Amino acid sequence: MLVRLSIPAKAIRHAMLTLSILSAQPSAPPLTTSFPPTPKPNPNPNLSISPLPSVTCALQCQYFQSCSGCTQELNLHRPIILDDVTEFFNGLGVSDFTFDSCRLWEWRCRAKLAVRGSSISPLIGLYQENSHNVVDIPHCKAHHPSINAAVELLKQGITDLKVEPYDEDQGTGELRYVQMAVTTNNTSLPASQRYRNGRVQVTLVWNSRNENSPSSAKLNALANFLWRNGGPRNNVHLIHSVWANFQTSTNN
Repeated sequence: MLVRLSIPAKAIRHAMLTLSILSAQPSAPPLTTSFPPTPKPNPNPNLSISPLPSVTCALQCQYFQSCSGCTQELNLHRPIILDDVTEFFNGLGVSDFTFDSCRLWEWRCRAKLAVRGSSISPLIGLYQENSHNVVDIPHCKAHHPSINAAVELLKQGITDLKVEPYDEDQGTGELRYVQMAVTTNNTSLPASQRYRNGRVQVTLVWNSRNENSPSSAKLNALANFLWRNGGPRNNVHLIHSVWANFQTSTNN
């Protein structure tokens, strides 16, 4: 969830600071959402908030209770930290700054996901809180849609090519993690279409020392599968590029 504060000029004179609140590093420009006014009172009259129907501000994600990726499920337009922000600026004598909700869903453009399970039934997602049990999150509400699509394609490649996901207890397996980063700067598209049509840079974290390992043929086959089925010759150009990182450490 990305939120933006607009601070009046006089606040800058009192305190030379810019405050940004981020729960990840999205690359997309913030989008201010406006809704018709509602009669619901503002709990803090010193804070200007764009009123939003509460039902539209819930994450509504089926993985929230088990996945560690998000910490706030309700009232996304008013993050919990906003109370601390209000108190901070009130202490400086600033009470007339504005707060705008930006993109509440599909904003996360970079994700490092663990790959576990089996080649028949791979799990690609994040750890449960305080554990190393991976939660499969194919329909993550925070991920850019292109990340979810690339995860689905990667699962297909793992199954078709019999790639073995990493076994953390045994230190065996081939694919440990995948990092996905969405690029939204395709200048061949109108600016209004660039975010929705973002392409994914895929980095495969492979359980070997280098490209000369016995499993390198399978790594190349998986990279070629992603490019062949998601590259520029497809109806939907999903994959920007495919990279490999070689990692045999027992650490993450």
